Amino acid sequence: MKALFAAAAFAWAGLAAAQTWPAKPITFVVPVPPGGGTDALARTLADEMGKQLKQTIVVDNKPGATGMLGTQAVSRAAPDGYTLLFTLSAPITTMPFMAAKVPYDVKRDFAFVTEVCTGPVVLTVNSALVPAKTMKEFIDWSKANKGKLSYGSFGNGTVSHLMGSYLSQSRDLDAAHVPYKGEAPLIQDLVGGQVPWGIVSAGSIAPHLQSGKLRALAIMGETRLKELPNVPTMPEAGFADPEFKAVGWIGLLAPAATPAPVLARLEEVARAAAQTPAMKARFQVYGMEAKAGSSADFKRSYEATVPVMEKLVKISGAKAD
Repeated sequence: MKALFAAAAFAWAGLAAAQTWPAKPITFVVPVPPGGGTDALARTLADEMGKQLKQTIVVDNKPGATGMLGTQAVSRAAPDGYTLLFTLSAPITTMPFMAAKVPYDVKRDFAFVTEVCTGPVVLTVNSALVPAKTMKEFIDWSKANKGKLSYGSFGNGTVSHLMGSYLSQSRDLDAAHVPYKGEAPLIQDLVGGQVPWGIVSAGSIAPHLQSGKLRALAIMGETRLKELPNVPTMPEAGFADPEFKAVGWIGLLAPAATPAPVLARLEEVARAAAQTPAMKARFQVYGMEAKAGSSADFKRSYEATVPVMEKLVKISGAKAD
């Protein structure tokens, strides 16, 4: 009986909190430094959600430990809807398998609000170095040059690295991994011919595709991109492995015990804000695909992705720096 009364009291407390929420500014903790796509998207979404909620949303950048520092901060925050995590997928889906010790448990410590957008990546080659125009031709060419080639990624343990490693190992290409400190230097060397191929974000390569210096062969994931309508997905190109269907994302999460009515309101407002012209413009600038699905969809996507990312990390041998 006492447990029943306690549960009822908790439910009433949650309802009361939802009726007065938000009564003060909300904070988005972003586990990356200021500047860059994730930060820009966080600030735009904060502005758009703030207009709907008639409350200020502050962006607090907490970089460190490959995103784990800021993620940990939110896992320990009061579950009242005033401290939220706006994050790219790595601290949630890959760091638990790369780091020797992770200071949070995603399933225990977080509630999924909405998957704001996805970040498609594309297998891209230097046109002057790689004659292949299809994935089949690329594999044949790579095998003919087995042990002589390298591929670039925008960092150790990134989806760029994990996908490249899986492709090399699963198709016996024996390509050496060259990690870069970010995508910009990778693109520079890819265009310059220092590396023949890499897996890069769709938004970063458009001008180089137009100039003919780079050629896009296939999109990781299951959906073609509006910006690259003639580029097939990996499954369409004949590579149906689940590992090639995984994509990185940016999402909004809250501490696990946040009252259900507050979570529902957050989901409603975040999804609506992601559809505004301001957010759509941001997505286009950074080559992101709008998602803004339900919290249930977000959780299902996470649960489906985790075993795939665990396998990719294991195959790559990637470890947290």
